[in-house]
Order: sequence, then structure tokens, then C-alpha cells
Amino acid sequence: MKTTGGKSTKTGNGETERISRSTRAGLTFPVGRVDTQLRKGRYAARVGQGAPVYLAAVMEYLVAEILELAGNAARDNKKKRIIPRHVQLAIRNDEELDKLLSHVNISQGGVLPNIHPTLLPRKTPKGSSGDDSTKSKSKKKSKKAAAEDDESEEEQEAQTFPKGVSMEL
Repeated sequence: MKTTGGKSTKTGNGETERISRSTRAGLTFPVGRVDTQLRKGRYAARVGQGAPVYLAAVMEYLVAEILELAGNAARDNKKKRIIPRHVQLAIRNDEELDKLLSHVNISQGGVLPNIHPTLLPRKTPKGSSGDDSTKSKSKKKSKKAAAEDDESEEEQEAQTFPKGVSMEL
């Protein structure tokens, strides 16, 4: 059993002009082709009339979303053409698309730039410039001042944790 795709309307000349289901749905993606693939794929014994329209609309939305984000990534890299690298960056930087396409491998896409924080150089305090004179002064603190510093650190830690939760394991 073969289904016909679109209905016809009469033009001014008395001739009939065919209107596709894609046009009637206001879509760019081909509803007829999606319908054919759904039927040939044997995903179900029966396929309703609205199923290919809905599926084509969802696919069109996903493609538009990915292309918009990939275009932004291309513009950020000062390029006019979208390459697989831009598609990869667009998908991996978007939380929902990354979850949807988490098991997808994009050829020539590369990986996200990421450096583990432990590999980065340590930040030095603003006050110390590496002089030995400041180090020797800090070592000459009295025991009383050191004990006060320890107490103030414990108070700060106690303030950051909820009541009844201690930092000790």
C-alpha cells in the first residue's frame, strides 16, 4: 500500500498544484522521506500520520540548534565556515546536547581544551615576592602569635560547616 504525500489545490488556470506535507507543516525537513524511512525500518507495525511530521520537526529543531551553536563557535575562532571542530565545540559546551550526544564520536572534532588544575602552576601570595628577608621575618613569629593564627583558622572552618558537621574524618 503506497501513500501519496501531499494534497492538491486549484490554481487560477484550473490546474492543480501539489502541496507537500513539509510545506503544510511549515518544515524544511522532508516529511515524506521520514515517513518512508519509518515504514521501511519496521520500527512498528503501523505508523500514524502525525508521527513523521513530529519526527521531522524534532530533527529540524536539533539541526538548527547545533548549527547555531557551531556558527557561534566558528565566529569565536574568527572563521566563516563551520568545520567539524566547531560542531564538536558546540555540542560539548552545551549541557543538554552533550548529554544527548554523549556517546557520539565526531570525526575530526578533536577534544575540549582542558588542563587539570593540579597541573597548573601554584599561585603565590601577593605579599611575597620571593625575598628571603620576608621569609625570615615570618619564621620569627612568637609561639603566642602562631597559636592565635591557628585559633582563627579553626573559627573560620567552624563557620563554614553546618552545626554538628566537623571537618575531621
